[in-house]
Amino acid sequence: MPTIVFASPKGGAGKSTAAILLATELVNHRAGVTLIDADPNKPLSQWAARPGKPDLLKVVADTSEETIIDTIEAAATQTPFVIVDLEGTASMMVGYAMSRADLVIIPAQGSHLDAAEAAKAIKLVEAQERAFRKVIRYAVLFTRTNPAIRPRTFQSVEAQFMTKKIPILNTQIHEREAYRAIFSFGGTLSTLDPAHVPNITAAKANAVLFTSEVVNLLKSGRAAVEPSTSRASPATTPAETVG
Repeated sequence: MPTIVFASPKGGAGKSTAAILLATELVNHRAGVTLIDADPNKPLSQWAARPGKPDLLKVVADTSEETIIDTIEAAATQTPFVIVDLEGTASMMVGYAMSRADLVIIPAQGSHLDAAEAAKAIKLVEAQERAFRKVIRYAVLFTRTNPAIRPRTFQSVEAQFMTKKIPILNTQIHEREAYRAIFSFGGTLSTLDPAHVPNITAAKANAVLFTSEVVNLLKSGRAAVEPSTSRASPATTPAETVG
């Protein structure tokens, strides 16, 4: 069963938000998911303690550097998807989790500071490849972007990644109030009240595109995502790829 690991040495890069969006969109299409909350701040566990967690989504928080591999392998026998939200630092636990990943997603905002931290995560992936003598697929995910504006700083960071042939997901996680709301109120994008949270429809569409791209990448077996300046929609939806 696929294991997707979200990793970044920088806190606040959007790991937990992306993990929740991916997990809840997968369960919307009847795919069981185990979320492993390996962040010491336990953002996923706090979200799960609020009302509205889907029945097909299991959250596991009791893990450590010594047990993370066993936790991932046990979860993979129980649900079709395993998603791991790691702590915002480079540690042995992060490395061990990467070693069991079918895909490592490295969230980063469009700043040079985040780009430098993403580079550290990539080096850690490469170190695990050497240590475990296996290819570990990875891709950078830009987060908290503006769907209408591409600042020069963001364009510069994206160009640097492309020049270095660093894999980049075509879909970006945009800055949306709805994403903050699910951590405040619990539940999923589908259970938010549009009377109190704006632009839920746009947030849902963004989550669908992100999930579709991740699932299609896992199904394709490609070693990397080709960097692209296009923002074309994936060819299929999560319902088509999971079902």
